[in-house]
Amino acid sequence: MKLVIQGKNIDITDAIREYVAQKIDKAVSHFQALTTEVDVHLSVARNPRITASQAAEVTIYANGAVIRAEESSESLYASIDLVADKIARKLRKFKERKNQRQATKTGLAVTEQPPVELPNAHRLPEVSDRVVRRKYFAMVPMTVTEALEQLELIDHDFYVFRNKETGEINVVYERNHGGYGVIQPHENGSIRR
Repeated sequence: MKLVIQGKNIDITDAIREYVAQKIDKAVSHFQALTTEVDVHLSVARNPRITASQAAEVTIYANGAVIRAEESSESLYASIDLVADKIARKLRKFKERKNQRQATKTGLAVTEQPPVELPNAHRLPEVSDRVVRRKYFAMVPMTVTEALEQLELIDHDFYVFRNKETGEINVVYERNHGGYGVIQPHENGSIRR
C-alpha cells in the first residue's frame, strides 16, 4: 500500500508522519487486499474565526473505487483520530457491500478493454482565471444504485457518472431535505422517464 502525506499551512514533521502512518495502517489493516493507495492531506486554516481549524482528509483508492473522509477539530491529532475511525467504517461498509454483490452474482464475464485515447490528449488544458482545479477520471458505466454507493463512499454532495442503461452522463446528489436526486440530460425539450 502506498501512503502519501501532504500538508497545507503545516510542516509535516516525523512525529506527525509516524502518527498518521500508525493510525491509517490500523484503519486499513483488514482491507490491505483492497487498498492500493492512501492519500492524506493535513491542513491548518489560518482564519482565527474558524474554531475547528485543523483538518485531516483521507482518500483511499480501493480496487477502482474511491473512498474519502474528512474531519476537522481544534487539534490535528484529534482530527487524524476522527478521520481514521471514519475511514475504517467506510471501508468496512464498502467490503460488506462488495461481498453481498459477489454473493448475488451467478456468473458475469467481463472483458478487458484498453483505455480509449481522448481527443487532444497530448494538449495541455487551457485554464481560465475562474477555474481553480481540474480533475480527470475514468467514467465506468454504472447503475444509479452503484453511483449512490460511490456518493456515500466519497463523502461529497454529488457524484458524476456514466449511466449504464442510457450511456449518458448523470449526476446523483444529496437533497437538502433528505433523500437523493438524479440529474439526467434531455434533448430537444423531451424528458425521459
